[in-house]
Parts: sequence; C-alpha cells; structure tokens
Amino acid sequence: MSALGASVGGALGVALGCRDVRVSFRGHEVVCGVDLEVGAGEWLGIIGPNGAGKSTLLRSITGLVDHRGSVALGDGRVPGPVDVALVPQAPVLPAGMTVAEYVLLGRTAHLGWLARESRADRQVVASVLRRLDLSVLAERRVSTLSGGEAQQVVVARALAQQCPVLLLDEPTSSLDVGHQVSVLELVDDLRRTEGLSVLAAMHDLSAAGRFADRLLLIDHGRIVAEGTPTEVMRSELLSRVYGTQLTVQSINGELVVLPAPRHPTPAREEHP
Repeated sequence: MSALGASVGGALGVALGCRDVRVSFRGHEVVCGVDLEVGAGEWLGIIGPNGAGKSTLLRSITGLVDHRGSVALGDGRVPGPVDVALVPQAPVLPAGMTVAEYVLLGRTAHLGWLARESRADRQVVASVLRRLDLSVLAERRVSTLSGGEAQQVVVARALAQQCPVLLLDEPTSSLDVGHQVSVLELVDDLRRTEGLSVLAAMHDLSAAGRFADRLLLIDHGRIVAEGTPTEVMRSELLSRVYGTQLTVQSINGELVVLPAPRHPTPAREEHP
C-alpha cells in the first residue's frame, strides 16, 4: 500500500481491506494476489483495460465469486449485505416491478425475518429518488426504462441500501455526460458528508482522476501501480498498460486523458 493509503487508513480507519485475494476460472488465475485498503470516507478507483480483473475483484469482495485470500471490514468481520452494496455493470431488472418497488429492495438487508418495509424505509427510497431526479419515474415499470434510466435506478437501489461501503462497477457506462456527472457528484457528496467509502471500477480515466482520492491500476489481474491520480495517471504508464498512445494533460487543475490524434496534422506548405 502506498504512503498515502497508509495515512488515510491510519487517520480515518480502514473501512474495507483485501489481502492476497485470488480468483481462478478454469484453472486460469484472473485476480492475482490483490492487496488493498479503503479508508473510511475514501474513494479508491480501480482502472485498467477490459479483462484486467476489475469486475471480478469487486464481485469477490461481495462473495458473488469464490476467491482465496481474505476480505474484511475494519473491525475484522467478513462483509455482509448491510455492510457493502454493489452497483453491477450489467444488472437484471425484474420486469413487473415499478421503479419505487425496485429501489425499495435496497432496504431488504435491514429487515428482520418476515418483516415488512416501514414508513422510514419508504422515506429513504423517496429521498434517494429525489436526489437522483428520479421521482417522476417512481411508478414506471422498470421494463420501460431506457438504458441510462435503468442504470440510474440501479444506483438508487444501492444508495437506498445505506451501506458504509459502496462498490461501483463502471456505474456510468450507460449514462449521458450530464447524468454521469450528477451520479458521481451525488456519490462524492455522500462520502464527504456521511463518511461513505467508495471502491469503484471506472472506465472513464478522466472521471477516475477527478473523483478518486487514490487509484489502483490493474493489468492481467495484478496491481501495476497505486497512488494518487497524479502518481498513477502518467502518459507512458497508461499507454503501456492500455496498449495505445495516451496523453495526460492538466486542464483547469484536473487531469484529462486523451488518445493520440487519428492522423498527424500535415505540415503546411509555404509558397513564395
């Protein structure tokens, strides 16, 4: 773990930690001994090319895939459904449910045996829908939603779960630019005001640099770099890992990752 990661964990407490996490499919190891810690109130971004193991790592933390090594909360407990909420990359929405009913499923982990949702649970759902500008969709069937709307509703369900740790698996991949920003800013606000800890696999490198406190760069299931966005988002490193020429620039104090131009600009001919 980097020095910054140690200082975050030491100052605020560790919310979640992984030690030597390994996942194998058909004898092939796709997550190879990953160690990480997420501090309370910290946003840790996971970046890397397709197939690097980002989604598998998140699913192993929730217990959705078998793994070796250990995953534990700061107090040593194995995380359960009231501790960690996952926003999956490709969620399955039950066709017969309304948006409000689907988001209310996020409260299930807090209910006792045979207990029904309370007024307080419904108020939590209403608050989340309002903050995501989804109140107008509350009575819509989830089967009628566009891809972007469905992605926002899945985020709403995870937020309604009110877990201290939120796992995001490319949560804005189906959203337009405006909704991408609103979702990420809401998550960022919650972690700053309520101490929510965020572990997010992020496809958009510029968004990762903007929102994450620290980044893990993963390639072929291994961490190849860790540190602040400035330390990890270096042109030569990203170009090597992603297999294409990338340039990192600072614009108005924020890091922006740009691909190489499609064609070199031809030299202008000079005429006498």
